[in-house]
Amino acid sequence: MSDTNTSKTLLTEGTIWKKILAFAFPLFLGNVFQQLYNMADSLIVGNFINSDALAAVSSSGSVIFLLVGFFGGISVGAGVVIARYFGARETDKVQLSVHTAVAFGIASGIILTVVGVLLTPKILILMGTPADVLPNSILYFRIYFCGSLAFVLYNIFVGILQATGDSRHPLMYLIISSVTNIVLDLLFVAVLHLGVGSAAAATIISQFISAALCFYRLTHIDAEYRIRVRSIRFDIYMLKQIIRNGIPTGIQNSVIALANIVVQSNINAFGKMAVAGCGSYSKIEGFGFLPITCFSMALTTFISQNLGARQYDRAKKGARFGILCSVITAEIIGILIYIFSPVLISAFNSEPEVVAFGVIQAHTVTLFYCLLSYSHCLAGIFRGAGRSTVPMIVMLICWCVIRVTYITIIVRYIPVINVIFWAYPLTWFLSSVIFTIFYFKSDWIHTYEKKKIA
Repeated sequence: MSDTNTSKTLLTEGTIWKKILAFAFPLFLGNVFQQLYNMADSLIVGNFINSDALAAVSSSGSVIFLLVGFFGGISVGAGVVIARYFGARETDKVQLSVHTAVAFGIASGIILTVVGVLLTPKILILMGTPADVLPNSILYFRIYFCGSLAFVLYNIFVGILQATGDSRHPLMYLIISSVTNIVLDLLFVAVLHLGVGSAAAATIISQFISAALCFYRLTHIDAEYRIRVRSIRFDIYMLKQIIRNGIPTGIQNSVIALANIVVQSNINAFGKMAVAGCGSYSKIEGFGFLPITCFSMALTTFISQNLGARQYDRAKKGARFGILCSVITAEIIGILIYIFSPVLISAFNSEPEVVAFGVIQAHTVTLFYCLLSYSHCLAGIFRGAGRSTVPMIVMLICWCVIRVTYITIIVRYIPVINVIFWAYPLTWFLSSVIFTIFYFKSDWIHTYEKKKIA
């Protein structure tokens, strides 16, 4: 790889705030298009079919994240490993980690397809999905998971590019994919009237396009992280590192998704209007998560590269800057969603009861986005430092055990949907407190050095 390409992608050199913002901004735009991508199905289905179809699409979100979240966590672990070796300029290990990550992605995508298609009906029934919504939910869900291989590989490919400091090309590919998804949604649903299943088909076609574009880039770039098809295989040492860094995040994602399924089950008890309204809010909420996810991802890569290069002071300064930017931006977006939530919810479905449920949830949680942002940024920092078990444990306790316990007990005595919504800001606050204590009391900055000694 040329020195010019290296200087463009390395986050261990140059002005800290410029490097972080230059890396995070394409991530931010990419997340905008990802959210449009995710929102297109609900928006178009809700307007061109009916509220039952919208509820079917909305009810599948937690289940989808349950299965794909685990493998997404593994891709995060792969990114941490690749970023560390890339920052340390260890070319051979970058190559081994990249090809092992791709091999793992192929195997995971195949497994996820089989598991997702087979378990769809059982999981949706266990969630208490309303009977009139269930057939469309099963159809949407099964078609969606037929594209699992593309989804997993896309995340692996993007993880490789972002780990090496390239957030611009994933943005370009995501824009193409998002536009394709929206056009196909309109064609299949609004013009050809093919129903809910066609919305899922549009999504997986778009996902295959984005994965193919990433793959083409990685197989043709003149860089140390170039993919060579014949070299795709498992390296046991690298696989262990990827799993060690990725499994905690994968478990965290899946268990949080299980907790969210419990939450969704309680929402389902309030009827299909509540499902549609809260599902509509969840799509809007994704925009509130934009600065949260982009800065969390940026911090993971920044911390991993700089600790790999032993730039400890630079890692600390970057962590502080990233947290501040993310928290401020997330809170501003939360305030805007709070104010305009009636208009935003009605864009999905204008039925008064649907809008009312969505607005109640927005008015309960949006002003606390700062806490969610803070927790995610610290979690991203710990993952970049090789301490992925820390956010796993904290989030499992706060966002799963405590959240589910709270809802299970309180809803029984106060059967009001607001009680469910308050579970989010309360558990965000608890995780923020615990993360803060660990950030200042532990020596996370020298994790990699300690592992080498051990």
